[in-house]
Amino acid sequence: MMIHITRKEHFNAAHRMYREEWSDEQNAEVFGKCANPNWHGHNYNLLVTVKGEITHATGYLIDLKDLKVIINDYVIEKLDHKNLNKDVDFMAGKMASTELLCIEIFNQLKAPIEANEGVFLHSVKLYETENNSAEYFGD
Repeated sequence: MMIHITRKEHFNAAHRMYREEWSDEQNAEVFGKCANPNWHGHNYNLLVTVKGEITHATGYLIDLKDLKVIINDYVIEKLDHKNLNKDVDFMAGKMASTELLCIEIFNQLKAPIEANEGVFLHSVKLYETENNSAEYFGD
């Protein structure tokens, strides 16, 4: 029987929305306060949903302690208290938008999660604020 399980994690990170080839005025016009040259930060909430068949012997899809370790090792340790524009290898050369960050988190988690037999990454949902989030289900 197919089940979906979601693990919630949290991290804090700074970023700046801007394009180097644009003037400060154009960046401010397009990105508003998010273009602040002194950066700004968010308290992100991350929801990772996996799916698959329940294992008869254990009664669950995946040990949630194992899922927590994967999320921590592949995402949280790389993002927490970091500058998304400067410190995060998988964000290099990309705009630090919530949408692109959500996609890149999915890409970081897919292989290690799916290395667990019968477990598939269903979605990643990333809350930048209480009111704003992005969700990615893969290609």
